[in-house]
Amino acid sequence: MFGNLIFRQLFDAASSTYTYLLGCPATRQAVIIDPVFEQHLRDHALIEELGLRLTTSLDTHCHADHVTGAWLMQQATACRIGVSRRYGAALQGADLLLDHGDRVTFGQHHLEVRATPGHTDGCITYVSDDHHMAFTGDCLLIRGAGRCDFQQGHAGTLYHSITEQIFSLPDDCLIFPGHDYSGRTMSSVGEERAHNPRIGGHADERDFVGFMENLNLPHPKQLAVALPANLRSGQPADGKMPRLADWGPVRQTYAGLLEIEPEWVSEHLDEVLLLDVRQHEEMDERLGRIKGARILPLSELKAHLSEIPQDRPVITVCHAGMRSGQATVILRQGGFTRLANMRGGMLMWHQLGLPVEHPATP
Repeated sequence: MFGNLIFRQLFDAASSTYTYLLGCPATRQAVIIDPVFEQHLRDHALIEELGLRLTTSLDTHCHADHVTGAWLMQQATACRIGVSRRYGAALQGADLLLDHGDRVTFGQHHLEVRATPGHTDGCITYVSDDHHMAFTGDCLLIRGAGRCDFQQGHAGTLYHSITEQIFSLPDDCLIFPGHDYSGRTMSSVGEERAHNPRIGGHADERDFVGFMENLNLPHPKQLAVALPANLRSGQPADGKMPRLADWGPVRQTYAGLLEIEPEWVSEHLDEVLLLDVRQHEEMDERLGRIKGARILPLSELKAHLSEIPQDRPVITVCHAGMRSGQATVILRQGGFTRLANMRGGMLMWHQLGLPVEHPATP
């Protein structure tokens, strides 16, 4: 199913939101669907690690339960922001206003835009070019459907959107929703047509509308914050890009580790505490050590946390950057907030030709 497509499904536990990354293997162009503001560092790291070039950040609708990460993605990658044109003049920041029948191209692939209003007036379902995948946002959920009691929602409209635009797809078309609150990851058109308790089986419009109009759900907790922010495509009110660290160009990997480049470290050795977590005997090897680095093997780190000063950022280093990555985890658990792992360790330092010292031989 995904043989000719790079595909990742990502999850935000706080809002139970799914984010989808799709890439073209031939051109490395990619799109992301429904990114979450708080997960930007994770998602951007994955895009970089997979060697993709993001061309478009898409939202299925103007969300009420989380803030979109579209603006952050645009700032980081210069991608376009795509959303339904039905939101009109109230929407700021989007530069790709989409309507029914449009296509969003990434390399040799494209997504077909299907207008599926009802949850909100601007809901879109994105369908893959082979009609094997549909990204339904909050329109059709797994064994459910999006609420219709605010943002110009209308149960009758949603009924027709699902039955005419989604249930018209092949039975084996996979359904990837915007949310799931029970750990389910995907469904299919045939499954939902048969088993969805709100609109499946032999339910008609009266059945569906009656069900939806009696859900009696509380409003989303982030409604007051999310809607204004999403009408700005997720741009913070102050217009500033959040920074991971105020002391240096720290980045976060997809694994969640904080990293910094060796070149920056070499230029700021007097401003940081360099913590080498290799074993003592490794200092005699050909890679040597960085002048001024404090030697504290990883196996001894936890027992000596109180001896490490916190007046400067701590940069951890090892042979290749793996043990020092775990060292940053231990340091964070110990209360250290200004820290990063030196990417690539001493191997990268050596490849860049940066200076080292070797212990004097007796």
